[in-house]
Amino acid sequence: MSDGVKSRADTRAAIVDAAASLLRESGPGAVTTRGVADRAGVQAPTIYRLFGDKDGLLEAVAEHVMAEFVSDKAAGVAAAAAADVDPLDDLRASWRKQIEFGLANPAVFRLLSDPERVSGSPAARMGRQILQTRVHRLAAAGRLRVPEAHAVDLIQAAGVGTIQTLLATPRERRDPSLGDAMMDAVLARILTDATAEAPDGPVATAVALRALSPQLGALSEGERRLLVEWLDRITQTPPGTSAGG
Repeated sequence: MSDGVKSRADTRAAIVDAAASLLRESGPGAVTTRGVADRAGVQAPTIYRLFGDKDGLLEAVAEHVMAEFVSDKAAGVAAAAAADVDPLDDLRASWRKQIEFGLANPAVFRLLSDPERVSGSPAARMGRQILQTRVHRLAAAGRLRVPEAHAVDLIQAAGVGTIQTLLATPRERRDPSLGDAMMDAVLARILTDATAEAPDGPVATAVALRALSPQLGALSEGERRLLVEWLDRITQTPPGTSAGG
């Protein structure tokens, strides 16, 4: 790496760190070009050259803070899988950390809860992938009674809604039990009442088998695709109806 490229990267990192500090301390209004330049020890034109405008800088800061949080979550899910931590306990712990992060970083949360920003955010995509991994562990254990993608959507929607509700409530009036109560409501919708040894009904069995299908080495690739198609049909059929109509 040349000195010029390194200097540019270091300058960009210093600006992002300075802006992140101002964002945490005082919100988006404090992230002015002059304020960030003073704290980072650079000239204002440098910010425009690297980020275009204030919105570009805010997006870079939000991505930076979110990426750090997601990196910690990725390490957590890997450690939980390696230590064979109960997948439900792991999901609950991750949920609480997500709520805490949103409340501790309201400006970042609001920036990244904008659908247009989320669609272009590598950190947000990685965060969803980590949630998918946690939900997949539940499915493989035979504890899901809905398709994995549906469970991920429900958990994500509930998390965003919970954080938004708490942030819109004056701090002294916030219900500290709301997060856990919402998680319980979602779990009641997506989980079986059974253990991993005894999945609850055909849908839970189909969800579990689909999660494990990549490991079915006795099947050819075509056979696995056909099996997944059948299992998806089972999991997406409303209770009390037949897959044939």
